[in-house]
Amino acid sequence: MSKYDIIVLGSGPGGYVTAIRASQLGFKTAIVEKENLGGVCLNWGCIPTKALLKSAQVFEYLKHAEDYGLKVKDAEHDFDAVVKRSRNVADGMSKGVQFLMKKNKIDVIEGYGKLKPGKKIDVDGTEYTADNIIIATGARSRELPSLPQDGKKVIGYRKAMTLEKQPKKMIVVGSGAIGVEFAYFYNSMGTEVTIVEYLPNIVPVEDEEVSKQLERSFKKNGIKIMTSAEVTSVDTSGKGVKATVKTKKGEEILEADIILSAVGIKTNIENIGLEDVGIVVDRDKILVNDFYQTNIPGYYAIGDVTPGQALAHVASAEGILCVEKLAGHHVEPIDYGNIPGCTYCTPEIASVGLTEKQAKEKGLDIKVGKFPFSASGKASAGGNKEGFVKVIFDAKYGEWLGCHMIGAGVTDMIAEAVLGRKLETTGHEVLKAVHPHPTMSEAVMEAVAAAYDEVIHI
Repeated sequence: MSKYDIIVLGSGPGGYVTAIRASQLGFKTAIVEKENLGGVCLNWGCIPTKALLKSAQVFEYLKHAEDYGLKVKDAEHDFDAVVKRSRNVADGMSKGVQFLMKKNKIDVIEGYGKLKPGKKIDVDGTEYTADNIIIATGARSRELPSLPQDGKKVIGYRKAMTLEKQPKKMIVVGSGAIGVEFAYFYNSMGTEVTIVEYLPNIVPVEDEEVSKQLERSFKKNGIKIMTSAEVTSVDTSGKGVKATVKTKKGEEILEADIILSAVGIKTNIENIGLEDVGIVVDRDKILVNDFYQTNIPGYYAIGDVTPGQALAHVASAEGILCVEKLAGHHVEPIDYGNIPGCTYCTPEIASVGLTEKQAKEKGLDIKVGKFPFSASGKASAGGNKEGFVKVIFDAKYGEWLGCHMIGAGVTDMIAEAVLGRKLETTGHEVLKAVHPHPTMSEAVMEAVAAAYDEVIHI
């Protein structure tokens, strides 16, 4: 029986980052993975989807080359080649994780891991033991009873990345990050896309103004959007698929080649031995304390399987904090109110903190500033004038309560707000921090200036 200080179950961005930090801290570490190093994020999620989206973005540029004074004759796309490029990017990232495991002297145990009492893991019949076991098994596409996935006509995000043939018509059910990213990709490639969203706004977790801007942008590009709508049943008996959609006006039948179900995620906690060990679960989440300890000593859990936000960067941060606590470091619990969220369709969306509605519901006296990219020199030069930056400050203390962006490249800009909020900066401090010109990031400073009635360029 092999003995370790720490064994990590699962090698996604939570698991492999945890293992690396554990090794850096001097722990003898192993990681268990049943499929590919890097988990869903590197192989079937974050990274390959961004490769698809980049291909779509480049194709959009080619189609609008004349807007930049250029001429491109009959821009075409090769759907198979686009998918192949995405897979190559994912393969490269997975190999990068393999390299990191070797570099950090982490043992990779291939196979299906199952927890056992006494701080043990069984991997396909071989037992391993550790002083501490960290569960990082992640999540998968959630299935609705009214929308069972057959992998052919009703699919999840994983299949959506590797379709053998581009569909002419697609229905996307759910308009969170996964739904709108694939809607943008397939629409850009020429597929006729309809989004069906149960709630009143698409990207419903975002500030309402951001949601409305994305809806306008999508509709302008030919994406049909149905909000306050629910798919109640599907018929896959014919050549394509028919979806019965319940709306405020009554039922409507939609026809398509394929339906993408993007209605959230389901945690991977079945058949990993939680019951055998006695680890407490609430619904499909493993309950943990601020340092990711479960109710059973020596067993920890991080990432999507716990109640926090199901985001790659959250899983990584949780894993690092978990092992630093085990190493005896003084660590502070993660502030889940300061976690950025990013959506990579075009226009991109990025946000952190409270929305305007949430701030008002808390009874806060607020200052709100908004700066449109239509007034940005860099955005005009780049031909990306859609969107805006919106900031929310506490009127009394100047606390930066929230920041919401929609536009080109905003996912690379949101970290300014995250860091500013972490350091408890005030609006006036942001104003006095000189931003470079011309950049998209100037819009943050200008939005803050707008909140304090000092805006220059609008």
